[in-house]
Amino acid sequence: MNILICNYEYPPLGGGGGVVTAQLVEQLAKRHEVTVLTSRAFDLPEQSRENGADVIRVPVLGRTKKAAGSLPSLLSYVPMAIRRGKALMRTRSFDVINTHFAVPTGPVGDVLARRGNISNILSVHGGDLYDPSKGMSPHRHWVLRRLIRGLLKRADHVVGQSRNTVANVGRFYTTEVLPALIPLGIERPSIEPAARADYGLGEDDVLLVTVGRLVARKALGQLLDILARSGDRRVKLLVIGTGPEQAALVARAAELGIAEHVRFLGALSDQEKFNVLGMADLYVSSSQHEGFGLVFLEGMAAGLPVVCYDHGGQTDFLVDGETGFLVPLNDQEKLAKCIQDLVIDATLRQKIADNNQKRVEPYFIEQMALAYEQLFEAAIRDRCLASKSPAGSTIGSQKAA
Repeated sequence: MNILICNYEYPPLGGGGGVVTAQLVEQLAKRHEVTVLTSRAFDLPEQSRENGADVIRVPVLGRTKKAAGSLPSLLSYVPMAIRRGKALMRTRSFDVINTHFAVPTGPVGDVLARRGNISNILSVHGGDLYDPSKGMSPHRHWVLRRLIRGLLKRADHVVGQSRNTVANVGRFYTTEVLPALIPLGIERPSIEPAARADYGLGEDDVLLVTVGRLVARKALGQLLDILARSGDRRVKLLVIGTGPEQAALVARAAELGIAEHVRFLGALSDQEKFNVLGMADLYVSSSQHEGFGLVFLEGMAAGLPVVCYDHGGQTDFLVDGETGFLVPLNDQEKLAKCIQDLVIDATLRQKIADNNQKRVEPYFIEQMALAYEQLFEAAIRDRCLASKSPAGSTIGSQKAA
């Protein structure tokens, strides 16, 4: 197949959604021709060959951070990507388009698929449908809801990566679309636990770790408050990631008197991230919602119990009492207690860790790529059959209307 994948963010820009797209691309490119249409900022090249795929980046306005896009960069990506995509389609013949994120990327794949009369698989990732921490979350605004409803209904297939995301399609947008469920996947890591001394940590310390962009939705201040109240000076919190909330969180840790017990490690390479996970004892999160929760899988793959809230896609693979603990949303007292229970019980931590390394097996990226490949093939076959039927052209024109 000749596959066009559209995503407004792609490494090194963006967060987990871009990273998992890149991993999917790498797997698909082993067997197919893959082109990625994404955004360009800083000194990134306009076109490059990465992991067997052509990566084409279009310029956007007002992007000042690699980790997070600005509103101007999101809005400007759409016309720039459509224009570049149309030019691409004059020289390349694509069999299928896979569009990641209903907003802002959704209109790009929608327009290009209709122009080329090819199948469009729309992958929704959670935050593009529902983000309770943002006033501009699409589910709160009728204009965005209407836009997304149209994109969902015109797509040949819709993919949600968790039961929560699939449910939100029907809850907020349309019950006429039944998305396919394809869980996200992670690369199978090779982990060499980092040396604690390199990070100023002791062998007797109990290390909590959390990974993600430092944004309001992660509610990281809750973890700082829990650490301050615990009074257990053996416990250290390692924070991997950057974002707009970082300065405020650093100041909050100092205000609480726990600055020496929190390490803001910033953005790490994948290998260093896994090495840090490998030296930690417990994965913790206070995130208000995750469309899927790749970081929890990464923690499990590194042999860590996971303690987090029960709101989001992570409930597809996390089981309270078995993979760690799932806590009712914003029950900070219970979150603190569950963390403390695992801090003091090393035997329980090890039992859960061993279980998690077995449970994570079905969620490696090769399984995700295979499921997408089968869906692409089915979409191409269905469109081909429809075009050969006597009413095929009429059906096609009605769907594109």
